[in-house]
Amino acid sequence: MRSRLALAAALRTVITSIVMKLIDFFAQRLPEASSGTGNRRSNANLAFDSARRAMVERQIRARDVRSPRVLEAMASVPRHLFVSPEYAAEAYSDSPLPIGFGQTISQPYMVAAMADALSLEGHEKVLEIGAGSGYQAAVLSLLAREVIAVESQPALAVAARELLLRLGYQNIRIESGDGTEGWTLDSPNAAPYDAILVTAGAPSIPPPLVAQLSEGGRLVIPVGPSAQQDLVRLVKHDGRTTRESLFACRFVPLVGRYGWPAGAQMQGPNRG
Repeated sequence: MRSRLALAAALRTVITSIVMKLIDFFAQRLPEASSGTGNRRSNANLAFDSARRAMVERQIRARDVRSPRVLEAMASVPRHLFVSPEYAAEAYSDSPLPIGFGQTISQPYMVAAMADALSLEGHEKVLEIGAGSGYQAAVLSLLAREVIAVESQPALAVAARELLLRLGYQNIRIESGDGTEGWTLDSPNAAPYDAILVTAGAPSIPPPLVAQLSEGGRLVIPVGPSAQQDLVRLVKHDGRTTRESLFACRFVPLVGRYGWPAGAQMQGPNRG
């Protein structure tokens, strides 16, 4: 019994240390306040702004994502603050990037295309499964009324919550748990959701997510085997769903009760 208690205490210490390091790391990525220069910004920030505008034009608009609201959101969220310093120069490249714990921040086009597929108008309550660094949630928060994002890795959840708070995103909640079960833990009124977005590949569509979808709600999720999935959109009408395959994709595994078992490996790099 004593050995178990000692082990539990040691694990808590390690987890706390990791969380604090992640918080410190993400906090360091915030723009430094200018000293006595008013609206003047550093050359680095200007370069990031330019790279972000180019990303929207070349990677997103050029691939037929035409929603003005989605394009504006992608142009507004500073992706370089959601990656580690060693990847900051690649933040606006056309690829996913590592964020730790075997997870990644998704390719910008994928973030935009998935947000576009939800057809958000601004009044919706959105559930995101796979918060990751918080980047996708930040984009969704500019398109919807409220975003609840669930992350299976507690350390990532804490770091994303702290970063989003520091960046001033007020309509996002980051929770830690098994996203394949959706989210109803804090209140029976949490569900239903007007839209649900899953940013990891599932072997099949988790039934709890369909159950927590509102009438007329949209669920966008990558579904299929490890080598390749289809990005699927479900729309719920009269208690039934219609299913549409949007395009092929590859994501990291959605792990949980209604997903892949822990330790599952996929070839796909995309995630939240």
